Amino acid sequence: MSGLALRRAVPGDAELLAIISQRAFDSDVAIGAPGPGGPPGYTDPEWQRSMMNRGDYLCLTLGDAIVGGAIVFDMEPGHHDIGRIFLDPDHHRKGLGSQAMRLVMARYPKVRRWTLDTPAWNTRTRAFYEQLGFTEYGRRPVGGDFELILYELRAGA
Repeated sequence: MSGLALRRAVPGDAELLAIISQRAFDSDVAIGAPGPGGPPGYTDPEWQRSMMNRGDYLCLTLGDAIVGGAIVFDMEPGHHDIGRIFLDPDHHRKGLGSQAMRLVMARYPKVRRWTLDTPAWNTRTRAFYEQLGFTEYGRRPVGGDFELILYELRAGA
């Protein structure tokens, strides 16, 4: 099996991406999530397909196998947002998440500002993004006690 790679998602990938997305986000229960769940559409193949027309939906692959996904949005010249990135839990803690982030960012060499968000309670993803050099630049209440931390990474930082 070769190393991690990226390719554009196609509509036929939607079912598998939804399954992997559900496994990835539901695994957050082990690190403090209030229960199984995830961002809007995370289990819905139709939502996955719709994102292929709204952003750059990428499959993370090991050999021929899809092991995760990432959705990248072009916000303005020089600024992209990682709207979602996920990896099947069977591949967690193997360095593939860091490799995936490097591959995604290398795909867009002209981007100077990257943004993303993560739930405030998710200490695993917060530590992961901070290890990659992302810094908090704000918070957004979503409802009830749920809050997102907004992160950014500036090229050359």
